[in-house]
Amino acid sequence: MRKGEPFHIATGLPESEICAAEDAKNFAPEVSWFTFCCDYVRDHWPDIAAKTRDGITDGLATATLAMLGSDRDRPSDEDLRTAIRWAMIPRNAEVEPPVDLARSIDWLKAHSRPVADLQDAKLADQVAKQVTRLLDGSLAASDTARRRRRALNTAMEYAVTEGILPRNPLTELKRKRVAKNDTVDPRVLVNPEQARELLVAITYVGSWDRARGRRLQAFFGTMYYAGCRPSECVGLRAADCHLPETGWGRLMFDETLPVVSKQWTDHGKRHDPRGLKQREREAVRPVPIPPVLVQMLRLHLEEFGEAEGGRVFGNERRKPIGASTYSRVWEEARELALTPAQVLSPLGGRPYDLRHSCLTGWLNAGVPPAEVARRAGNSVEVLYRRYAGCLDGQEDAVNRRIEAALE
Repeated sequence: MRKGEPFHIATGLPESEICAAEDAKNFAPEVSWFTFCCDYVRDHWPDIAAKTRDGITDGLATATLAMLGSDRDRPSDEDLRTAIRWAMIPRNAEVEPPVDLARSIDWLKAHSRPVADLQDAKLADQVAKQVTRLLDGSLAASDTARRRRRALNTAMEYAVTEGILPRNPLTELKRKRVAKNDTVDPRVLVNPEQARELLVAITYVGSWDRARGRRLQAFFGTMYYAGCRPSECVGLRAADCHLPETGWGRLMFDETLPVVSKQWTDHGKRHDPRGLKQREREAVRPVPIPPVLVQMLRLHLEEFGEAEGGRVFGNERRKPIGASTYSRVWEEARELALTPAQVLSPLGGRPYDLRHSCLTGWLNAGVPPAEVARRAGNSVEVLYRRYAGCLDGQEDAVNRRIEAALE
């Protein structure tokens, strides 16, 4: 009545529901959730990055725990989740599953519910809630839950396109809307003095011969003085560095090397070469660098030389640096450079916080936001949204303006 929609005389139902009932006759209820997940990932695998593959399979594997029709002889949730993630990898379709996963895969094939069952709003709600939980039942981090929901929603849209579902069941669920908070916590920012102390402390990590820390001092310095992402530092080539003897230099970023598990890459290596984040593959971003970083990079190349592929930074075997490697060095450096209270605080808790500190420093120094965004590889909109709470030194001026207006 509210929509002004006519009713079907024979059944008393609104015409929209009659159409939905007619559409339901054309579904393929025999398509199981297990088969659907494998088909969906196989169709999208060639066109998506390794980290995206990881995220999609994580979301679908978590949703699988709510799409099982029986609990009899059910393997553990951890085994089921691991098994279906392995089965979703296209190249595994033609090989026998590992012995420790075979039973779980057979059980999943036998007990996965039809995808068409998601027309039941109660089941759809259970699946939607499942992706926001960890295996122990606790709530997942907001970013994790958001990524899983996005993966599940995209899969449901694919099911609609393939005629497996008449409509996306997730769109009809009433979910509490929580504002996304992706602003940078001001407590993680290090000031210039703290940054210098941390960069010095890094050189004391590990023995002198192995140079675990000394090998990474310029790596962390590039993040702090050039405002780049860790994956951009890993992908930086010596040929793309202009390092004059005096004055400012320039770095040219055109590639990233994000780290992901080998099973999600096509080449079986942990680093997946990609273009700049959210840019065309051929995009290049020039970033001017101050003299202090120029000298730091010159000394680094003189002592350690170029790594594999002409990269500036590498490990002891001249291979690309892994995330676990530089994260462990950073944790040890924090304990050397900071006070015990600061070590327990969020201050510089992650290497990525060096980038946050750099961009915040540029903004507080009065660099135009458009120029900061260009150097950082962000949009101005994202820059303002993420760093609005970190701008310092403007409160007194704003208060004076408001006071003058009130007078």
